[in-house]
Amino acid sequence: MDTTLMDPSGLPLLVDDSPEWGSERLDLDAYLARVGYRGPREASLAALRALHRAHRDSVCFENVDIALGRAVSLDIDAVQRKIVQAGRGGYCYETNLLFAAALDRFGFPVTRLLVRIREGSAKRRFRSHTALLVRADDTVWLADPGYGYAALIEPLALHPGAESTVAGWSWRLTTEDGHWLLQYRRPEGWFDIYAFRTEPQYAVDFEAAHFVSSTRPGSPFVGQLVVQRANDEERYRLKNTEFMTEYRSGEQRLRVLRPQEAVDAVRTTFGLPLTAEEERLLHDFLAARR
Repeated sequence: MDTTLMDPSGLPLLVDDSPEWGSERLDLDAYLARVGYRGPREASLAALRALHRAHRDSVCFENVDIALGRAVSLDIDAVQRKIVQAGRGGYCYETNLLFAAALDRFGFPVTRLLVRIREGSAKRRFRSHTALLVRADDTVWLADPGYGYAALIEPLALHPGAESTVAGWSWRLTTEDGHWLLQYRRPEGWFDIYAFRTEPQYAVDFEAAHFVSSTRPGSPFVGQLVVQRANDEERYRLKNTEFMTEYRSGEQRLRVLRPQEAVDAVRTTFGLPLTAEEERLLHDFLAARR
């Protein structure tokens, strides 16, 4: 495989297809059944778009294990046991690395990135999110079905000023201070989601960033429950017991739930299968934070 992507400036984007990612161990049939993808297994733009949408629609962003103090592994076997076999979701490192493994198996050249969350603020944060660059049909695309509520529905071409509107939701790419900047449109204008460079990150980089993101006090994923997902009509965000619904019109509705209501929402709105023990632990976790 040609393992070099080219960005719009003509600079090479090195692709890490090392066996340390474990992509060959992915049960591709089971993964495709999990996300409901029935299209061709080929490195085409049509396949990339369809697989991206299928993954985004099927795999929920969630940090239940981290909130409950459990260790989370990025090993592909652990990730597919959790997401593919158990029907759970995961947070970005898990979900996007699983998606990257499927892309590897389809034959796409993939660059794995670590990015800095903005969420409307220019404050410089550590790189706590992951995204992918993928080459298809002689174009480099930003792929990121694992962001959660504002995840791209389909990949976005890596060009300054590139815009995409899918199902009434809009995103664009711009540049700032040597970084790419992903934004989505709100009624008041463009809203910064995250900033990134095209430098490839390797498995050891992901392990280090994941360790900080999943264990360090002050990380947005430590000490609180975060569950997010979206469909073509609405976006849902649960942060402990605060439940936000965002509509395509830009309207937002915030509700504060009781602990049991929040647990019920995790099972129903977000579709996560929880054991009776997990429900109890999650209830107690949320009750202690009221």
